[in-house]
Amino acid sequence: MDIFDILGPIMVGPSSSHTAGAARIGGMARALLGGAPVKAAIHLHGSFAETGSGHGTDRALVGGLLGMKPDDLRIPRAFEEAQKAGLAFTIDTVDLREAHPNTALLEVWDAAGKRLELQAASLGGGRILVQRLDGIDVSFTGDYHTLLIRNQDEFGAVAAVTGQLSRMRINVANMSLCRRSRGSEALMVIETDHKLRPLQVDALRRLGPVLSVTYYEKEEEADA
Repeated sequence: MDIFDILGPIMVGPSSSHTAGAARIGGMARALLGGAPVKAAIHLHGSFAETGSGHGTDRALVGGLLGMKPDDLRIPRAFEEAQKAGLAFTIDTVDLREAHPNTALLEVWDAAGKRLELQAASLGGGRILVQRLDGIDVSFTGDYHTLLIRNQDEFGAVAAVTGQLSRMRINVANMSLCRRSRGSEALMVIETDHKLRPLQVDALRRLGPVLSVTYYEKEEEADA
């Protein structure tokens, strides 16, 4: 246990689980969408649904979608800030089977119509766990730089990606592979120790079996 676990994160709000974690979940959805959302449907499960309004969970999630960090003093005014930014949103409750009590399911759209669906849980101390992405089971925290690589499920796809990372001298910390069915679209979740440059991400996009690449830069080293 380190001092962060004892004291918790620097944040606005009464609860690291319901406020700081919620802001990070919203921020993760924004990052994986690839830009500012213009529409969002926010579904709250368990404790988030029961006590989220009193703890500011709803405002923190919206604030995260707007790009606010957990310590942003605008979080209590997130609904008003969303109106200014042109973000239309709805908030309701949902019963998710076998989900963590502090779970949110977010559906977000950008101005071009791109849609992303993310389910994530707030684990306490501001930590989060992303559990589903566009209907595919995943497991990553945002504590590492993270590549989300959609690819055709075919022979050599994993080798092509890991080989390219090796040539770029990028060390893989954790990796998981997910797919809906054999031969369909698959998803690689690769957490790395090293930050990737835009040219390196582009090189991964050009690989034959790769359909798309989304790169999440962990919060501590992300550009302001």
